[in-house]
Amino acid sequence: MKCNIRFIVLIVGCFLISCKEPKTDTALLHSNNKLELLSTDRSFSDLSEKEGIKLAYFEYIDSNGVLLRPNELPIVGAEAIDFLAQQNDQDYSLTWDPQHAEVGASGDLGFTYGVYILKPKDYDTLFYGNYTNIWKKQPDGKWKLLLNSGNEGLGN
Repeated sequence: MKCNIRFIVLIVGCFLISCKEPKTDTALLHSNNKLELLSTDRSFSDLSEKEGIKLAYFEYIDSNGVLLRPNELPIVGAEAIDFLAQQNDQDYSLTWDPQHAEVGASGDLGFTYGVYILKPKDYDTLFYGNYTNIWKKQPDGKWKLLLNSGNEGLGN
């Protein structure tokens, strides 16, 4: 009789466990967000290479975006757009290779970092550096650039 009761308790326990609502797979969602953010940063770089730096930034920067540049105070929002509009991107191209992304648990903020390559059009020299971008997911699901910073000085 004891064996039958234990067996019944085991069966009922297994049934109750199997009836629990499945949890959403937050790890999978997090992984998808990271891949999506890496893809966005790569698309940003591709657009910079094909259409120019200014156009790429105009497409991807948030209206409250911040640019951190050497010897400058942070350039914010409309001032960042004005700063970009004044830049001459005809003499060089800028591309980058995002190497890592992280997305917060809420899924609406993330960052990428990697290596950039600045290619002057009149020289065979390439200039390398590191960069980081902080991104914000918009209500329409697109990622927009909140903050961009970089430093130069990597070897080949």
